[in-house]
Amino acid sequence: MNTVPTALDHLVLATPDLAATIADFTERTGVAPAVGGVHVGLGTRNHLVALGGTAYLEIIGPDPEQAHHDGPRPFGVDGQTGPRTVTWAIRTTDLDAAIDAARARGYDPGPAHPMSRRTPDGTLLEWRLTGPAHPCGLVPFLIDWGTSAHPTASGLPTTPLLEVSATTPEPEKIHPVLTALGTELALTEGPEGLTFTLDTPRGPVTFD
Repeated sequence: MNTVPTALDHLVLATPDLAATIADFTERTGVAPAVGGVHVGLGTRNHLVALGGTAYLEIIGPDPEQAHHDGPRPFGVDGQTGPRTVTWAIRTTDLDAAIDAARARGYDPGPAHPMSRRTPDGTLLEWRLTGPAHPCGLVPFLIDWGTSAHPTASGLPTTPLLEVSATTPEPEKIHPVLTALGTELALTEGPEGLTFTLDTPRGPVTFD
């Protein structure tokens, strides 16, 4: 099995304190994540690191400038006690067809939703994705960037991705879902969790 999932678009590291997590990531890896942008109306902002190819890491947390945001923020950032790898996304160039194909194989990833954010230079990025149809963050969501430039096209700082793996109490229930989505993930039995390892200037560093 590949140590990096097929069609990986990005990993999501959610944190309740974005500034502290960015500082810790930079200290551990020697790589400073780039400012991504603000998710207007959702109460979050992100920083990004390229992982090689067209894959990247999204570090997402509360946006201080949207401190009075009403309702839950994406990826459960409000409920995190510290940084945690919460889920991942696989890339498709035809989201509707990918949803139909997954349904035909026995898994419904849910409907597509439009989203957008502004980059620091004011560029509007727009994409469509499926929601967290499966309660387990080990099952990826689907994303389609349409005509927008992919985040990795903006010259992000890079630290290569060596491996993505996960533990779950019942791997046999996750494997068929991954197959329906046309991807795979190294799974072993254990408490539920998602882990990735980067090849950094300071040596291999693992995040969970």
